[in-house]
Amino acid sequence: MGLISDGTTIFDAGALDSGLAKGAMTFMKKLTASSSATLSFVHGSGGVDFSTHKEYMFTFNNIHGATEDAEFNFQGSIDAGSNYNVAITSTAFQANQTEGASTFFGYNGSWDLAQGTGYQVLFNNLDADNDECLGGSLHLFNPSSTTFAKHFISRISGVTSADAAQDDYRAGYFNNTSDIDAIQFKMSSGNIDAGDICLYGIA
Repeated sequence: MGLISDGTTIFDAGALDSGLAKGAMTFMKKLTASSSATLSFVHGSGGVDFSTHKEYMFTFNNIHGATEDAEFNFQGSIDAGSNYNVAITSTAFQANQTEGASTFFGYNGSWDLAQGTGYQVLFNNLDADNDECLGGSLHLFNPSSTTFAKHFISRISGVTSADAAQDDYRAGYFNNTSDIDAIQFKMSSGNIDAGDICLYGIA
């Protein structure tokens, strides 16, 4: 008699399953910013493989911009990073509260795209003070598919130039049936002064 946990066979007839557990994360690559204009993850480079998993997660840790009020952005590529201009349709909402107790919650059309080929804003108006930064994650689903659009979801917490705690959500899709083989992050102005981005494949 076998042992099954959450739909995954752990062992059967005395044989231990050697596969990854459902939801297991495989670390692929870490990029650390140091006054970096861009941080790019390219399929086939430095352990990055966008063909082995159906879901990928990027984590953002202590991302600090060099320029006040800059936006933290990303885009995908279908030609191994030669161009980052895939059509994106997305939606955006956010919640924030300033240190002076002014609040906002709702949809923000300033940060969504409708078949836009520019960079998707993940966090806006980042404070560039020495002690401010952002952190969060971006999930990308089945980027190697050549049948379907490729969806993404992000959630980022950071401090804005208005001294507000801001919680930014983005969701959308790359409207292209070519495989996404590179992802790039950058600020709308200035460099990514510090911080790191890690990439994981999720089983």
